[in-house]
Amino acid sequence: MTTRTLDSHRADALDDLRRALRARTPPASGGGFVLTDGAWGTEMQARGLAPGEFPDLWNLTHTSRVAQVARSYVDAGSNVILTNTFGANRVRLAEAGLGNDARAINRAGVEVSKRAADGRALVFASMGPGGKLLFTGDVSREELDAAFREQARALADAGADALVVETMSDLDEAVIAIAAARATGLPVVASMVFDAGPNLDHTMMGASPEDVAQALTEAGADVVGANCGQGVAGFVGLCRRLRSATDRPIWIKANAGLPEFENGKAVYRTTPEAFASFVPALREAGASYIGGCCGTTPAFVAALRRAQSSS
Repeated sequence: MTTRTLDSHRADALDDLRRALRARTPPASGGGFVLTDGAWGTEMQARGLAPGEFPDLWNLTHTSRVAQVARSYVDAGSNVILTNTFGANRVRLAEAGLGNDARAINRAGVEVSKRAADGRALVFASMGPGGKLLFTGDVSREELDAAFREQARALADAGADALVVETMSDLDEAVIAIAAARATGLPVVASMVFDAGPNLDHTMMGASPEDVAQALTEAGADVVGANCGQGVAGFVGLCRRLRSATDRPIWIKANAGLPEFENGKAVYRTTPEAFASFVPALREAGASYIGGCCGTTPAFVAALRRAQSSS
C-alpha cells in the first residue's frame, strides 16, 4: 500500500470520527475502535522533565521536546492525540506562580499538537483536575468553574477538535469541568479514575462505574470513560459496567500496570504486547476509544495498532 493510499485511509478515518463525535455514536473505524495516544508525563520525563518541574510550562520553554512526544504518537499510529495541558488550569497553575500564563500555555499546547498531527490525527485537548478538593473547602465551585471555563475557551480558540476532561476523582468537579467544556461548542470526553475499594472499581469519592456513566451522560459528555489508576486487566470489567449504564461511546486509557520504584524512578512492568493482548476483551466489553495512560509509550500505541489491524 502506497503512502498516498495510507494517508487517504487515515483522512477517511478522521472524517468518520468527526461525524461520530457530532452524533455521539461509536466511530466506524478500522478494527472497531479509535486508537488514541499514550502517556505524556513519563515521556516528557524521559526527555528531561525534572521532578517538581511543571510539565505544562514546557509548551512555552521546551516546545520542541513536547512536539517530539506528540509526533511520536502520530507516527506510531494514533488517530487521536492529546495536548500537554493536563494541569493548565488557573487553580493549579497558581501554585507554581503561573496563573497569569494560563491562556498562553493552553494555546501553545494545542498549537504544538496540531503541528505534530499535521492532518494525520485529531487533537483532543486535555483538561485535568484543579488539584484542590471541593469537599474540603480548599477550592470553591465558582473558582473551579472560572478556571475550567478560561482553560476550555483557550483550548477551543487554539483549534482543538475536542476537549477531554480526564483523570477526575470527584464527580462534582467533573460535572463542573464538563459544563465549562460544553460551553465552547466542542465535543467533550469525560473520564474518571477508578482506584478505590477492594476491587479498584470505585472512584476515590466512592462512585461506581454505573454512577459515573449516568452522571457524566446527564452532564452532557459526548464520550465517557476511565483512565489511569490501574493496569489494563482491571479496565475490562470497568468498561463493561460503564457500557451498561450509558448510550455514549466508551473511552479507555489504562496504565502500564502499577509503578514500582527503583532508584527513585517509576518502573512499569507491563509490556506493549501484553497490554495490546487485552484489545479483544476491551472491544467485547464495549470500548470505542483505546489508548494508554501512565507508563505507556509509542511502542504501546504501535502494539495496539497491530492488534487493531489484525481484528
